[in-house]
Amino acid sequence: MAVTGKTTAKAGAAAPAGTLRIRLVRSLIGYPREQREVVRGLGLRKVRSEVVRPDTPQVRGMIRKVVHLVDVERGEGR
Repeated sequence: MAVTGKTTAKAGAAAPAGTLRIRLVRSLIGYPREQREVVRGLGLRKVRSEVVRPDTPQVRGMIRKVVHLVDVERGEGR
């Protein structure tokens, strides 16, 4: 998992500290339903879609289940 940042408003802008920018980089076709549900729970719908989520143990656990499908960057402190 790579780690850096962005906001929900505009791609490429810096994310606040304590957040994770998550991008779906692989198609969900052929993966188990449970993994598709985890990706949907993170708020990702299409390949290359991005969301910003708080850096919590719950979100990190979801990412760990689908690390092979997503790219993650950490928000940098200011």
